[in-house]
Parts: sequence; structure tokens; C-alpha cells
Amino acid sequence: MLKKSIILLSSLLLASSTLLAACSNGGSDSANNSAAQNNGDTQTVATAQPLTSLVKASDMSKLPEVSKKRNDTIIVGLTDPAGVFTPYFNQSGYDGNVISQLWTPLVTVDEKGLPLPNLAKSWDISKDNLTYTFHLVPGTQFSDGSPLTAEDVAFTWTLIYDKAYPGDSQIRKLNIKGGRAYTEGKAKQIDGIKVIDPQTVSVTLEKPNALALTILGEYVLSKAYYGKDYKFGQLDYFKNLHGSPLGNGAYKLEKFIPGQEVRLEANDHFFKGKPKTKHFIYKTAEGDAWQFIETGDTDFASFTATQENIDKLKGLGFLNILPYTPSTYGYLQVNLENEKLKDKKVRQALTYGLDRKSIYVDAAQGAGAVANIPASPIFWSYTTDGINPYNYDPEQAKKLLDEAGWVEGSDGIREKNGQKLTIHLLTSKRPETDTFIALAAENYKAIGVDLQPEIFADFNAMVAKVEGKDYDLAAFSTAMLTDPSDGIEPFVNGEIKGYNNPKLKELYEKGLATTNIEERKKIYKELYVLLNDELPVIFTNYKKTVYAYNGRMEHVKVSPFIGLSGNLFEWSLK
Repeated sequence: MLKKSIILLSSLLLASSTLLAACSNGGSDSANNSAAQNNGDTQTVATAQPLTSLVKASDMSKLPEVSKKRNDTIIVGLTDPAGVFTPYFNQSGYDGNVISQLWTPLVTVDEKGLPLPNLAKSWDISKDNLTYTFHLVPGTQFSDGSPLTAEDVAFTWTLIYDKAYPGDSQIRKLNIKGGRAYTEGKAKQIDGIKVIDPQTVSVTLEKPNALALTILGEYVLSKAYYGKDYKFGQLDYFKNLHGSPLGNGAYKLEKFIPGQEVRLEANDHFFKGKPKTKHFIYKTAEGDAWQFIETGDTDFASFTATQENIDKLKGLGFLNILPYTPSTYGYLQVNLENEKLKDKKVRQALTYGLDRKSIYVDAAQGAGAVANIPASPIFWSYTTDGINPYNYDPEQAKKLLDEAGWVEGSDGIREKNGQKLTIHLLTSKRPETDTFIALAAENYKAIGVDLQPEIFADFNAMVAKVEGKDYDLAAFSTAMLTDPSDGIEPFVNGEIKGYNNPKLKELYEKGLATTNIEERKKIYKELYVLLNDELPVIFTNYKKTVYAYNGRMEHVKVSPFIGLSGNLFEWSLK
């Protein structure tokens, strides 16, 4: 599961002032110290009164002068991107944030992650779930006024199958009919891609995939612009175009000044109408989220939903506060290649023996919830039916360890075959780490487990240690997930070393083979029950976040799946 984890955690560690809208969530901030950490007492913790709806600004007279003077510009913080502003070629999630404003996809998603028409006004899916036919909104244009047609869609899909394509787009993994032959140079075109007329294009897959609609419905590249110099097997010319993108989104690139800002300008040719605010800026200068939001240098930021943060944001007076639950989940990765952790009863005991509510909810001042399955509560597939909550139960943990043959030694630590039950835990240095370690060590000592934590200031060093298999447990969190299958995939694709369950793989494939949501719900429930029982990882928590934004801003919505890009064109300043 490392690949999915690295995206989010490295972002959290590097960018406290960032809203990671497109590729991960910005749930970290420099003020995220719990009351327990501030006063050194792990028992004295203020629990947040959960926000369930928008809290409007209470005193706009406190609005900083610099904010009052901005009439046509909205500013949001972002860690400095690399400047690769071409879809399918960027390697950074920060570049992805910029791309999401420069392009709009064929298909978008609702608040549950289900597909909605966008640039494609409708689509047809064949009975065998293999052929997808997209009908484009007539008259759509790129930001230079040139037409966007089915030829552009076909060019984009074809490009991903070029043998020189350097990215890892999911489009290629869909296995479009004839795609492999094109990649291998055995065909001049991809048989499965058909341009029917200027507003209609179809694609046929080799096997069904429930994600096909949204994967195929991603961004469209202009064939006239990006395909002008295209030759099979030669894509180096794209490097010269990354800094001068031609998209079809709500905004177009005006200027990128590394280390300072990405300045975007309203696209007059946007198919939903010209955005209500002329300029949108990603502020990339280094700084703290609190500093920028308090001084009015930014208009929008995200914070962990602790009571401390909520009270402070309310106290500023000029901010609207919007509650938000990310589509991520936290977990302790288990080294299943260590003999002592191969036993399911030991993994279950370690879960029962960890007071996750105290650690991830109470110590976080209510800014979280306990996780027991690989799906956030915002997903349509989420369920608690048949799911073991693993409520804190030291006696049940001891019983399971007894059954697994781990006997308490003279020093209170359990032993088996002359080996102590010592758990080597890796985690990264963050504001909440000290509280987590103190509580976890106390919990595990009570059931006869010796916890040996190792804390890393350098996230990459921690990853290297995990890859070297020198650990028992390692604390991670996923990147933003867009479909229930995303949370399951690491358990079937080999990312979780030492875990191989044929039944899980069978259900996973079954869940992708149908587009019927009710059928998929039943399948994912089976998957969740299975993983909740076997615990190839120990699920830990879901985060709770709040967005704070300038009280002058209207029509603000933020999607847990696509961030700001869903309705940024409607944001306005009153």
C-alpha cells in the first residue's frame, strides 16, 4: 500500500499551508496540536462539537484591508508545483491541482463519487459493459476558441497507448481493444476507438471494468495543439508544451512564477459560461496556513477539525467555516512476512488492544473517527453491517494472544518459543505523534506487548525502512480515493506483501465487472467483512476537516473527490 500512502503523507509533511484539491487532501496544519500535547496531560482533552453545516462569518468588519481591496481575484495556498501542466504527464499532485482548473473532464462525479455528465452530455453502455459511447456537448471549445470534438477525445486515448508514453494513466490499464497491438507497433490505429461523428466517440474494452466511465471520461487534449508534431514513439516534444498548456477548463494559465504564484485567468470559452471571478491564484510562497488566512493573503484554507482550530477560526470573525470529510483512511501497515504477525489472532489482538477512539478521536479533539474498513464514510459502498468495530477490549486481546500461544513472561511481556512479543512501530514526526506513541505503548503494555517506536522526521527514510522490511507496524494514510475499488486494490495487486487471498481477488474482479451500483454494494460489503476479519492491515481512522474561507466569497462548494474544480467557475466575491 506504500504507493498510495506516499502521495498523501509526503504532502502532509511538506505543506502545512496547502489545499491539495486534485490528488490528495490537505488535512495537516501547523496549529494542529491537541490540548493533550499543549498541557502534557493525555487525559485532559477538549472534544470538538462536530460541525454539520456551514458556519457563516460573524463579523466582516474584521476582514483584513488587503482582502477588502481584492474585487476580481481569489487566492488559495498551494505547495510550489513543478510546472508540468499537461494532463497524464504530471508526476506531482500539486501540478494536478493546477491542471484541474485548466481542464474540465468529460465525466465528473457527485458528492458520493458517482458519475455525472459534464463535457459529455450523455453516454451509452452496451449490454456486455464493453462498449462506451460518449455524446459531447455541442459547440465546446478549448481556451483559444478552437473546437473540441470527438477527434480530440480519440487522440487523447490513443496517445496513452503510445509506446513512448511515460506516465501511468489508468486509461492504459483498461485494456482498450487493439491497444496492445498499437503499443507494439503492429497497428496504425486502435481498433477499439471509433469516431462516429464530431460529437460522438466510442471505445470498446477487452473486458468489463466498473471504473471505465470515469477513467475514460478524464481530460481531453487538443489534437491540433498537442498532436501537431505527433509521431508514434516520439513524445519528447511534449516537454516544450508543459509550461504553455491549452485546456478547456474554467481558467487558463496567465503566468507561473516558481516559488511565488500560479496566476490563472478566466476562460471566456468555458462551456458552462465565463467564470464569475476573473482571476484565481495559487499562492506558492512558503508560509503557514494560519498566517496567510489571518492576514488575508489567502482566501481559502483547510484545517484539521479540532475544537482549538474551530474556535480560533470562529474568533477571526470574517471566515465562513465548512465541515468536510476526506475520502481517505488511515491504517497501520502490518509486516505479514514476520512470523508473529502471520497469525490472524495476533493482528486481531493488536486491534482490540489499541484504544483507537482515545488516540484518533479524543486526542484529536473530535477531529476524526475510528476506521474498520478500507472506505471513508462518504462512499456509497460504506457500511457497518456485519463489521466488527473492534472496540477497545484488553481482555479480548489477551484471550486471543493466549489462544495464539503467546504466554505472559515474568516481566509481563508475552513470549512464544523463546521470542518476546515486541512490536517495532514506524511513524513520522507530526504534531499528534507523541500522543499516539504514549497511548499506544500504554495500551500494548497492558496486554503484554512491548512497543518499540521509531519516529522519522524524513518520510522517505521511513519508506525506505518499510521497503527493507525492517518493521512490524508502520503508520500511513491513503491518498484521496475516488472509487471503493481504490481502497481494495492494494490488497490484490501485491502492494501488501505476504497477503494473498484468492477469494478477495475473485470478489475484487467481480466488483469491477458490473456497473450496477446495487450489485457492487453487495460485493463490497463481502469484501469489507472479509478484510475486517483478516486484518492484513490495522485500520485506524478517518479524518475530519474544515474549510475556512473569506466571508465575501459566495457559491463555494468543495468535493471530497475532485476538490475545488467542480464549481470554482461559480465562486464570486460580493
